[in-house]
Amino acid sequence: AVVLCAYLEMEGIDLRDRSVIELGAGTGLLGIVVTLLGTKEPAGLTALYFTGCARVTITDRAAALEFLESNVQANLPPELRPRAVVKELTWGKDLGNFSPGAFDFILGADIVYLEETFAELLQTLEHLCSEQTVILLSCRIRYERDLKFLKMLRDHFSVYEVHYDSSKDVHIYKAQRGSRKDGF
Repeated sequence: AVVLCAYLEMEGIDLRDRSVIELGAGTGLLGIVVTLLGTKEPAGLTALYFTGCARVTITDRAAALEFLESNVQANLPPELRPRAVVKELTWGKDLGNFSPGAFDFILGADIVYLEETFAELLQTLEHLCSEQTVILLSCRIRYERDLKFLKMLRDHFSVYEVHYDSSKDVHIYKAQRGSRKDGF
């Protein structure tokens, strides 16, 4: 999550007025940082002034939601909290609670590691994506099965490695529908 957070900031990816979803949020670090990066106006202003800010949905399984919500409450200023919604999402199962193709960005940090979840993760990505959606996944390639997921992803999306952090051995992949290789 730290590598993807740094990448988003270093690349200056404009998250303002974008709809963003984080999958498998865990502690919520990425979603919290995205909420802060997607703020047009400086922190400290009242919520009425926050037009053009990112709308961030931070998701995980039911068991993680209480901890996730407490991290969001503890780490976002009160005026930004309405911009970050914590919501349950079990891949492949809760998709009816999310409008198809409703997100500009889908983010995932270290969510590619359990082979038995790959099909459901792919199904979830397909449901959440529109033609314009940008998927950014950061992960370590620990095992052959991790490469298997990338192959599955490439069967449905155009996938490019956009960053590699050699000090942490973390890759960031960008995926989109079709053969688009344009910017953000």
